[in-house]
Amino acid sequence: MAEVAKSGPLAGVKVVELAHIMAGPVCGLMLGDMGAEVIKVEKIEGGDDTRRSVPPAIEGESAAYMMMNRGKRGIALDLKSADGKAILRRLLADADVLIENYRAGTMERLGLGYEVLRQEFPGLIYCSLSGFGRSGPYAERAGFDLVAQGMSGLMSITGEGPGRPPMKCGPPVTDITAGILAAMGVLAAHVHKLKTGEGQVVDTSLFEAGITLTYWQSAIAMATGAAPGPMGSAHPLNAPYEAFETADGWITIGAANQTNWLRLLAVLGAEDLAADPRFSANRDRMANREALAAALAPHFRTAASADWLARLEAGGVPAGPVLDVLAMQADPQARTREMVVEVEHRRAGRMSTLGLPVKFSATPGRVHGPAPLLGEHSRAILAQAGYDESAIDDWIARGVVRETTA
Repeated sequence: MAEVAKSGPLAGVKVVELAHIMAGPVCGLMLGDMGAEVIKVEKIEGGDDTRRSVPPAIEGESAAYMMMNRGKRGIALDLKSADGKAILRRLLADADVLIENYRAGTMERLGLGYEVLRQEFPGLIYCSLSGFGRSGPYAERAGFDLVAQGMSGLMSITGEGPGRPPMKCGPPVTDITAGILAAMGVLAAHVHKLKTGEGQVVDTSLFEAGITLTYWQSAIAMATGAAPGPMGSAHPLNAPYEAFETADGWITIGAANQTNWLRLLAVLGAEDLAADPRFSANRDRMANREALAAALAPHFRTAASADWLARLEAGGVPAGPVLDVLAMQADPQARTREMVVEVEHRRAGRMSTLGLPVKFSATPGRVHGPAPLLGEHSRAILAQAGYDESAIDDWIARGVVRETTA
């Protein structure tokens, strides 16, 4: 399959990704969509564990793996062997960034920790993602999104309300957010490198990513000394700002300031509520949020979602439908913004994936291709690094390198 020319603000930046599952691969795919060349290094046997995150699979390839690793080139190496480590060092010789999310101490045991690599590659940006960060009493712990959501406070503020079981956010938000934070950290470190030539460690974690998502609730807790709890779809600081049931579904209402509150009442034909002292100002509406929702709910049940959304848009009230994922992917705004794009996979054929959520006017990025098969680009990557065919053939024969050709 022909290589797709890289475009985007990071064109020319080389990233070596020693990462698996989600947080590290999110970092890599963000950098790759912005133009960086991302070389994904996988273990010989089985590769990234996400390759076994099935169902669903498409032509034997994990859909989850293909989502997280589109646009990357892949090589499979035995990093426990001397030759495998030497090959990795060759790949790092002209690399700007290394991403890893192994358990604490793994890279050091392989002889590939930052303190070792910095001696040979002083300009290397070494991005380390983990469950809890590389310092502190939990540094040695394995990290998973569910655990991080629980410990960061997210599960205590997610769900329907008191007396209900703890609930996680639907997507693995700490994994995804940690990957985005890591990409942001890499970019900041790259700016420093451009100024000084100096690399450094970028260290973030699922735990810190989860904590970052509690800004509003942490502000409330710090100010009051009381931990806020779950509120369903409602907002902890503004009302009305939640989902309401209509005659045929649900819509969301964002009447989060006084102007929009009065506009909402006009659309509903409920201007009398403006004079109700329980709802006069946002402070009052928050103090009486349940009564407010009870007063508004009967109005919304009188018409279908589409009817209400048309009225609310005409009245200048922020509102939207509650879409399922398929409906979101078909939405014209998502399509126009290229948040759903198509790539051609070697086995799966033409398939959809999610696009780059950041747009650039001068240096547009994009998804540059599908996810690699295990070892799909091993030979090409090694040849690009300057190795001759006989050496590559020898490593493949001895199991130092794995190559997939079909």
